[in-house]
Amino acid sequence: MFYGALLLTGANLALRLVSMSFQVYLSGRIGAAGVGLLQLILSVKLLAFTIGSAGVRTCALYLSAEALGRRRSIRPALSGCLHYGLAFSLPAAAGLWVLTPRIAAQWIGDPAGEAALRAFALFLPVGCLNGVMTGLYTAAGRLRTLVAVEFWEQGCAMAVTFALLARWAGEGAGRACLAVALGASAASALSLGALWVLRRDPWADRGGGPVPYRRVLGMALPVGLADNLRAGLNTVENLIIPRRLALFAGTVNAMADYGVLHGMVFPALMFPAAILASLADLLVAEFSRCARRRGMVRVRYLARQGLRVSLLFGVCAGGALFVSARPLADLLYHCEAAGAYIRLYAPLVPVLYLDGVVDAMCKGLGQQSANARYNLLTSLLDVVLLWLLLPRWGMGGYYFSFTASHLLNFGLSLRRLGQAAGLRFSLPPALRAIACGAAAALPPALLRPQDGLAGALVPAGCYLLALSALWLSFRVVGRKDALWLRGLVGARRRPG
Repeated sequence: MFYGALLLTGANLALRLVSMSFQVYLSGRIGAAGVGLLQLILSVKLLAFTIGSAGVRTCALYLSAEALGRRRSIRPALSGCLHYGLAFSLPAAAGLWVLTPRIAAQWIGDPAGEAALRAFALFLPVGCLNGVMTGLYTAAGRLRTLVAVEFWEQGCAMAVTFALLARWAGEGAGRACLAVALGASAASALSLGALWVLRRDPWADRGGGPVPYRRVLGMALPVGLADNLRAGLNTVENLIIPRRLALFAGTVNAMADYGVLHGMVFPALMFPAAILASLADLLVAEFSRCARRRGMVRVRYLARQGLRVSLLFGVCAGGALFVSARPLADLLYHCEAAGAYIRLYAPLVPVLYLDGVVDAMCKGLGQQSANARYNLLTSLLDVVLLWLLLPRWGMGGYYFSFTASHLLNFGLSLRRLGQAAGLRFSLPPALRAIACGAAAALPPALLRPQDGLAGALVPAGCYLLALSALWLSFRVVGRKDALWLRGLVGARRRPG
């Protein structure tokens, strides 16, 4: 798991760096309002994709890991998931195609997004089947192949998009959004073809059995239904933000404010999370195998270590983003508002990162239904709070809603993980780590402000040095952690 996580982490960081670089380029080309339009289009596309997928990726990952754990063929599970994906994705694509004019005109409020939505509708089934294949490769541990294909997909998407932007799109936001949609769709089709050609089943002749349609339906449908409800609420949330924000007296350009937050600030905040995203994907498969083999001792060990590493990493990332927020935003986007928002949301980073890892652990232990209920509850709360607070408090109301819903979701998910794995959580070590993180932000505040890359790196480096010293002084980390890391690095060299 350690070496697999390292491989996926490197790949995810590189891919996110490329994606973030593209986001910076696009924001400079079409402006904050154009980025806001693109984010709304992607939100609608995500809803259609979630409806078309209907929980099939999680199902493919779980069933494939289970079959491999029992040394049985994965072909029946793969066939069932592919058929299920087609059965849901084709109607979802047709529905998006038919409803595109109304969505663009009435929901998004800009007909310029119609062409991009139609492009996403055409390739929607391809993306859903791609999710099945990536779940299979993750469960089978074929991480190198998956990483290579993901780089191929990202490279193709960037090449097609840049070519269209340079030679055809011009300065219009609608054409720029269409260029993004065409690039992503073409790359998804090429990725699916590559994953299909490179697939293999090491136990193809060992008890393949009939296609488990009943298990696929029983597992994917509840997850898919909950995902659909949550995605619907998230889409409603994204669509109402510019409209309700425009009613606030202090708002100048609601679409631009939305674009700054969702197209600039959140990508910067979540960029370091690529490291934990790799760990989360591997934990789903590993927890599934351990739970099937009644290996709950290993589950509890991995859960404790995963939570601890995620918390410490979240404090490091959140603090570094906090102290370097303004120079980082100026370096990336040349936008003062983005820097203020990064600093405002940076203290929430540990909770955001931990929540993703906890959700993955719960999915690996078969707690998808509980997680889906929590996500649905918090998404509904988010929509209600945004509807009520945005016209009165503006972006302050959005911050309150975001914080309340994410803290509630994290608390409920952590409680469920403790019940499913038989874990008891100790609060004082976590509080010490967080308190040290807050104290370490004081020394960088004494530094002279600088411009450019140094202005972002020097405060972040000073923060990390101060944090390391505080953690060692207050025994947040120590000799045991060094021995654990040494054991991970040396594990591959041991025989067997």
